[in-house]
Amino acid sequence: MAVLSQRINNLSESATLKMTKLGRELAAKGINIISLSIGEPDFNTPEHVKEAAKKALDENYTRYSPVPGYPELRQAIVNKLKRENNLDYDISQIVVSTGAKQSLSNVILTLINPGEEVIIPTPYWVSYSEMVVLAEGKSVFIDTDIESDFKITPEQLEAAITPKSKLFMFSSPCNPTGSVYSKDELAALVKVFEKYPDLYILSDEIYEHINFVDSHESIAQFDSIKDRVIIVNGFSKAFAMTGWRLGYIAANKEIAAANDKMQGQTTSGTCSIAQRAGIVAYEQGLETVLEMKKSFARRRQLVYELLNDIPGVKTNLPDGAFYFFPEISSFFGKKDADGNVIKDSADLALYLLNVGHVATVGGDSFGNNNYIRLSYAASDESLIEALRRIKEALAKLN
Repeated sequence: MAVLSQRINNLSESATLKMTKLGRELAAKGINIISLSIGEPDFNTPEHVKEAAKKALDENYTRYSPVPGYPELRQAIVNKLKRENNLDYDISQIVVSTGAKQSLSNVILTLINPGEEVIIPTPYWVSYSEMVVLAEGKSVFIDTDIESDFKITPEQLEAAITPKSKLFMFSSPCNPTGSVYSKDELAALVKVFEKYPDLYILSDEIYEHINFVDSHESIAQFDSIKDRVIIVNGFSKAFAMTGWRLGYIAANKEIAAANDKMQGQTTSGTCSIAQRAGIVAYEQGLETVLEMKKSFARRRQLVYELLNDIPGVKTNLPDGAFYFFPEISSFFGKKDADGNVIKDSADLALYLLNVGHVATVGGDSFGNNNYIRLSYAASDESLIEALRRIKEALAKLN
């Protein structure tokens, strides 16, 4: 009898965490590694949020919290959705989880039966398809490329829908491409969704506030499908609270109750201290968020110029998040100094780590093998040096 379950054996290791781990192992050997592999703001959590956590400790918020989150936090989320997104929810439609990652997993596990299909545009965040595997569903991919700014068309969406389609999941702004869907683009997709009343939409909006075009547009704004939209959001990116593990969903009452039930049998309520800090984060405005966004906007332009200066690399200018997803297939088939052939994006990412000492992530893990992902959540100096190393390493391939 096998020791491990088929369920765990079917899962792949997270590519972003794997590259971060490899980079740390090299750094532990004394090698200067610049990590552009992980999606984490390089800013500290705002002081007023940290003070709220300290106050929560002093006030002894140290016991079990309600499974779906403190009512005060859920109300703060309801208020935020109305204030910033003009969306109407009540607290019975909000479930707070241990990070948006758990929120995503909860939704998929509560919606998907074995064999049901989940439509995912590529490229996608690495864990989407693995969560579908865990639910014993089937991922159906819609391929995009740099020419379309990695966005799907209504025609592509309609062609992907079958009688087994249960869920469509996407992110805007997107990880890994930074692509942002406009209101008009979402409206065109909604016309397709209106034809299929049994198809649900999971909208990952965790990068909502890192948006360099217009204001954020949520697909939940369209009344004709709102009841089938599940918003996933959280505090990690906008408020630099990655380690606090605080995310949430907004959904219809049936789906919210199912997620509450699921969570009650797994983790129960998330960290009480993090929740109290989250209340203050949402109640005290976006000043620190907007300052961080200014830094990301400057870095985006810097990296865009540096990438365009590397022969063989093709890139677009992302509209949101803090990633570039450049096309690098021109290097496939080339050899390194030891005669090893670069066969795919994973090989190239490993080569850049070992030779250039820069950690990136191969696009194969995001569903598009011809690309790599670079995070620009790093200092200007680190970005300049990292892109210099990448350019130099790539020039050595022949």
